[in-house]
Amino acid sequence: MITVRNLQKKYGDLLVLKGINAEIKKGEIISVIGPSGTGKSTFLRCLNLLEIPDEGEILIDGISLLEKGVNVPAIRQKTGMVFQSFNLYAHLTVLDNLTLGPVILQKKKPAEAKAKALELLKLVGLAEKSDSFPHELSGGQQQRVAIARCLAMDPEIMLFDEPTSALDPTMVSEVLAVIRRLAKEGMTMMIVTHEMDFARSISSRIFYMDEGVLYEEGTPDQIFENPKRARTKAFIQRIRSLQYDIVSPLYDLYRLQGEIARFCEKHAISSKVSNRVQILAEEVLPMQRDHTSILLELSYSEKDETLMLECSGTGSPYNPLECKENDMSVTMLKALCEKVEYFYRDNRNTMMLQVRK
Repeated sequence: MITVRNLQKKYGDLLVLKGINAEIKKGEIISVIGPSGTGKSTFLRCLNLLEIPDEGEILIDGISLLEKGVNVPAIRQKTGMVFQSFNLYAHLTVLDNLTLGPVILQKKKPAEAKAKALELLKLVGLAEKSDSFPHELSGGQQQRVAIARCLAMDPEIMLFDEPTSALDPTMVSEVLAVIRRLAKEGMTMMIVTHEMDFARSISSRIFYMDEGVLYEEGTPDQIFENPKRARTKAFIQRIRSLQYDIVSPLYDLYRLQGEIARFCEKHAISSKVSNRVQILAEEVLPMQRDHTSILLELSYSEKDETLMLECSGTGSPYNPLECKENDMSVTMLKALCEKVEYFYRDNRNTMMLQVRK
């Protein structure tokens, strides 16, 4: 239904979209996830030509939107878009907000447009609000009216740009419930969202965007349970990390411990666990033989609150856990950690420690 080829968009010298390629089939529900500022909303707005791409191609039902002579308003009517803000006409009633487009743009008779609008208001649970004005509604109700207004134009595709981001948490569920109902009825939808549980439950596919590219795509189970690429995994598990390079045996241990303490404080990790990590760093670093190339990485997963300390150094294979001179340190590591592992990878001796909570 939608084909995107090498889509690029610039703002001045800033390249926001860096060659997006995607296929969306009729009836699919695509959730677009990823960090803020990676081009998700820009991608969505390009599909509706609210932003004009600098390069690439967009086809809807085989028609190229960017070719000269294409009836863009007619194509746009196939695509309804719901924004973060509700964009309702404040001076019109809810019913008039729904009938304005069909009467003016589609030349429908007012009675026909009104009948359809009342059906749609029933669909979104707001039939009793038809004579109300937008300011008389809650944020969740206004967003449901915005969805109904899009549906009044009989779109074939619905685009949602973070439809719940401007809502109080108590109102999010009512909007998501309407989107779920549309999904059951087979509407083709593309949803930019930060609601991960919702995206997982409703989507046929997930697009993960990062730094202006479609970095990874797959089924919800693939993306949320077994992402193939590092950035996807870090985003899904909400991993925060601290990296510290050591290039000399004369490294500053106290500075390192200060960095660890600040990292733990920033991510609300208890002082008890923070002290534990500092002791682990003090014990694990001397166990590396070459102190001219050590990388210490502390990773915290907000999803399951797992804290991992990884220490790797160059050199030939050497397992410090099996060296008798390290027996006391190894005993301490095992006491402070849920798991202690050694492996040799990429010509580096690596120890992986899962810190005990």
